[in-house]
Amino acid sequence: MPGRWVLAVVVGGTLLRLALAEAIGPGNDEAYYSLYLDHPDWSYFDHPPLLALVAAAGRWLAGGDRSIAWLRLGFVLLFAGSTLLAARLSRRAYGDRAAAPAALALNASWYFGAAVGTFVLPDGPLLFFWLLTIDRLMSALGDDAPDRPAGLGCWSSVGLSWGLAMLSKYHAVFLPAGLLAFAAVDPRARQALRTPGPYLAGAIGLLLFAPVIFWNARHGWVSFAFQGGRASEGLGLHPERMLGALAGQAFYLLPWMAAALALAAVRIARRPDPDPGRARWDRLFLATAAVPFGFFAAVSLVAPVLPHWGLIGAASLTPPLGARWADRLAERPREMRRRLAIVAAAPAILTALAALHAHTGLLQRGGSGSIPLIPGSSDPTRDLVGWDQIADELRRRGLLERPGTFVFSGHWHVSGQLSAAIGPGVPVLCYREGDARGFSLWSAPDDWVGWDGVLVAVDDRSTEPGCFDRWFERIEPIARLELVRGGVPIRPVRLFLCRRQTRPFPFDARPGGSR
Repeated sequence: MPGRWVLAVVVGGTLLRLALAEAIGPGNDEAYYSLYLDHPDWSYFDHPPLLALVAAAGRWLAGGDRSIAWLRLGFVLLFAGSTLLAARLSRRAYGDRAAAPAALALNASWYFGAAVGTFVLPDGPLLFFWLLTIDRLMSALGDDAPDRPAGLGCWSSVGLSWGLAMLSKYHAVFLPAGLLAFAAVDPRARQALRTPGPYLAGAIGLLLFAPVIFWNARHGWVSFAFQGGRASEGLGLHPERMLGALAGQAFYLLPWMAAALALAAVRIARRPDPDPGRARWDRLFLATAAVPFGFFAAVSLVAPVLPHWGLIGAASLTPPLGARWADRLAERPREMRRRLAIVAAAPAILTALAALHAHTGLLQRGGSGSIPLIPGSSDPTRDLVGWDQIADELRRRGLLERPGTFVFSGHWHVSGQLSAAIGPGVPVLCYREGDARGFSLWSAPDDWVGWDGVLVAVDDRSTEPGCFDRWFERIEPIARLELVRGGVPIRPVRLFLCRRQTRPFPFDARPGGSR
């Protein structure tokens, strides 16, 4: 049973995340991923299907309510489970007193505690099943019965957990690689690899993942090609990219948490724990952390990467960090309690401030009563607001009720936000050759010939609407408006009526120009 402090972290964190889920609108990725529910399939252009199933669970609990808060519910509840798993891993490896600090470490890492724990992202189910797979590996590798090899039933649970991780996000491929890295330094793990168990686990995991493979085969391997291609864009040796990725990871986690996790990893590598049992699990956690982190750090030397790509490895370090914090609590209880209270409060305060700003524009320049720190043009939170204003304007002008009319933009994330704001019943497309993401699969270019299109052009891009001239008989300006937050304009929007599409727009072209 979880201890009272673990439950306090779970309940307190869950309540805060539920409030956050209600407080702010959908991010660009969330609005786009919400469309998965309108196009149920065995897999998707960007990710495997478990993301859609978790989001659908929230909508089902809400009786079909399409609000973003309900879509986020499953992810909030799943993170509560991830917190319990982090505590369980730490308890199994280091004893009862390490459980609550490990739970706190996961929640206090901003990327996990705020984004992964709240938003509609594939990282939520990935985190849960990543930790569950490590938990099952601990049993299979001798935690429960160190004197005899694990049975096939135990390894079957490893395969089920890993298969569900693979159905969450392709990053789960690093878990078997982490096991191999651990086996390189652990004789008992090498011995386990000479038994049928690990191969049964791999077969079960691949069987669960098979629908994604078949879906990709049917769609020209588009998802594998897309995700693989993202790590091979702009190849060339650029050490500054790696430094930028590391800085981004420190920001995502919060600098003090990134430093604490890094120091925990260094300590495992340089000063093994004198207790053989603790030292063994230290190495397992380090191996499953180092493989994804090291891979994307290496890739960042030659190609652009997003900071969060390798951060799933940081989750593996929360149990050993919890153990280090527990040791310090035993040595200096009063001082360490104060530090951990600050560690717990800081991300909650920062998240509340960010949510308040996203909702009201508290920190934007130009508003009365605001704290003028962030210029509107570079404010990332403006993507969370204003899309309902566009939908209202289209509705007021009768453009959403016109027969034979669709809405479109030239960017997948804009089209995702528009679709979420407009709601079902009106076709929303993305007309961008080579990067329409899932929109490239949800309809065919021929479907829209002869229709009128309403182009929503944001941020005064100079190429719009001219880049669409050859696809329509003529394009007429409708209106220009400014999206407003807190009385301050934050984004210009232009609307155009594109009369009668004359030929198919190749939005189904794949990245790189293939179709």
